[in-house]
Amino acid sequence: MESPELTFTFAYIVFAFCFVFTPNEFRSAGLTVQNLFSSSLGSEDVGFTQYHIKRTSITVLVHSALPLGYYIGMCIAAPEKNLGYILQVSDNWRAFLCFSLCLQLASWTLIIYWSSHHWHNHPISRALQAHVRPPHAGWGSVATSVNNEFRRIDKFATGAPGARVIVTDSWVLKVTTYHVYMALQSECHVTVTESRQHQLSPDLAHPAQILTLRVDSINPAIRPFDIRLNSTEYAELREKLHAPIRNSANVVIHQTISELFLETFRAQVDLNQPYTLPSGQEIEPCIGCMQVLANTKLVRLCQTEGADNESECQQCHCRPMWCLSCLGRWFASRQDQQRPETWLSSRVPCPTCRAKFCILDICMVR
Repeated sequence: MESPELTFTFAYIVFAFCFVFTPNEFRSAGLTVQNLFSSSLGSEDVGFTQYHIKRTSITVLVHSALPLGYYIGMCIAAPEKNLGYILQVSDNWRAFLCFSLCLQLASWTLIIYWSSHHWHNHPISRALQAHVRPPHAGWGSVATSVNNEFRRIDKFATGAPGARVIVTDSWVLKVTTYHVYMALQSECHVTVTESRQHQLSPDLAHPAQILTLRVDSINPAIRPFDIRLNSTEYAELREKLHAPIRNSANVVIHQTISELFLETFRAQVDLNQPYTLPSGQEIEPCIGCMQVLANTKLVRLCQTEGADNESECQQCHCRPMWCLSCLGRWFASRQDQQRPETWLSSRVPCPTCRAKFCILDICMVR
């Protein structure tokens, strides 16, 4: 029969490992720093930078207390060792206790140093200070800019809480356990450096491709950092990222069927007859993404092209309301996903008035 000491040691090591490198099961059970100290951290949506300054500080304190927690737990799990009597324990246990106390003391000293002068010395604050330039008067003004952009719904965000990637209109952010890396889009360039295949689940028909991208800033105070994401999210990242993206010669990015279809879809629509906007009519933002102006109009043209099933298409009387990307995604979503070879020749209802149209009826607004 195993001793209580070995059983507790093994259980505590597993717990500590899972608490630091949080799996989904621990996250679902609420065993995370963010959940346990949610009342002290506040809301990430309200104050992104303030939230992560407090989160990283509390994380350092909690993680540094794990060795001391093991010693206290061993006092209960193995009372015969008399670990509560420091003068009676062996030299090894006394050294471990001293190490645990010194680690906890060092972490408190570090947090006190970070919090001085309104958290001026915190690594996140120093990263913000590196971006201070007009019109920002100080790092607090830069933090407000990051907070405001994070609250917008059109940001790109992916990844687990311990390795999140966030791209806003002006910033590239990487949230890790102990730090938040940041770079201005106007001052950085991104390079795809590596791709790896991962068979994450036997249920997946194809292995997932994980891309590693390196973010380099021309600001000498900003250290380069790596971000990782699934190749299926690469197209969305590329749309949000204004900084140039370079691809290493040996990296091949696999595109999904939907992405390949959208490229062909755009190429085919460019060959169609353009639509001239009537004088006095204004173009409104696309109602699908609200990020770009609507640039497509459905006009029944397949009859003039001599299509065999011309009667199936109907005239759409809607004004230009959709951009080409959103209309292409709508077109693809209405298809038989098991028969991609039929997508280009199919007909779908207008997302607004439900009039049927084919790809020949889509005109770019000029």
